[in-house]
Amino acid sequence: MSGEQVRGAALELRGLSAAYGAIEVVHGVDLVVAPGEVYALVGPIGSGKSTLMKVASGCMAPSAGELRVAGQLQRRPRPDRLAKLGLRAIPEGRAIFPNLTVRDNLKMWSYLAEGGLAEVEELAYARFARLADRQGQLAGTLSGGEQQMLAISRALVGQPRILLLDELSMGLAPKVVAELYEAVAELAASGMTVLVVEQFAATALALANRAGVMERGRLVFEGSPAEAAARWSSGGFGAPGQR
Repeated sequence: MSGEQVRGAALELRGLSAAYGAIEVVHGVDLVVAPGEVYALVGPIGSGKSTLMKVASGCMAPSAGELRVAGQLQRRPRPDRLAKLGLRAIPEGRAIFPNLTVRDNLKMWSYLAEGGLAEVEELAYARFARLADRQGQLAGTLSGGEQQMLAISRALVGQPRILLLDELSMGLAPKVVAELYEAVAELAASGMTVLVVEQFAATALALANRAGVMERGRLVFEGSPAEAAARWSSGGFGAPGQR
C-alpha cells in the first residue's frame, strides 16, 4: 500500500522517521491501516515498533514524514487531538493512575461518554467482570492482567474507531493474555480498526488480517500473517511466539 494517500485509510504513515535526540530509530516507514482492519506489527526487540506506535498515538513527534488519522493530516499530533478523531492507544506500561481506584480511573474518561460514568462502568464491568468486584480498589494494587483490563476499558470510552495496542501481553500469564485477546477479537469483529505491536507474535498474527515485519527501524515486509510469521522465523529471531 505504498504510493499516494489511500482514500478512506483509518491510519496512514508516510515516510515517517523518529529520533531520540540525534539518534534516529525509525527510518522512512510507510504504513497504512484500512478501516476495520487488524494489522499486526512484529519484529525483534529494538526494531522500532514501540517508537512507531508512540508517533502514531501522538505521544512523540516524528522527525520526518506525515501522519494521517481518519484522512486528516496531523501537523502537530497530540493524544487529545487524535482522541477526538476516534483514536485511542494503550501504551506499553498501561498508563493507568495507580493511586486512584478502578472507578475513579474510569471516571477520568467519562466526559467522552454520552451517558457519563454510569455508561462507562456498565460497559467496562460487562466486558470484564473482575473489575466490578474491584471498583473500589486502588488500580496500582490490581494484578497485571486486571490493570490491562482497566486500560482497555478506559481506552474504549466514547466508542473509538481506531485502537493501538502496544505489548498488551507483557508480563502476563498465557491464560490472561488469551482472555484479553478474546476481548480484542470481539472489538475487531465489531469493525474496529486495530494496530497491534506484540512480543508474542503468534498471538497477534492469529488475530490479524495483515501484518508487517520491522527490522532496524524499517518496515521490511508486509503481507499475510502467515507470510509475516515465516519472515519472522527465517530472520533468525526465533519462533513467532517467543518474543
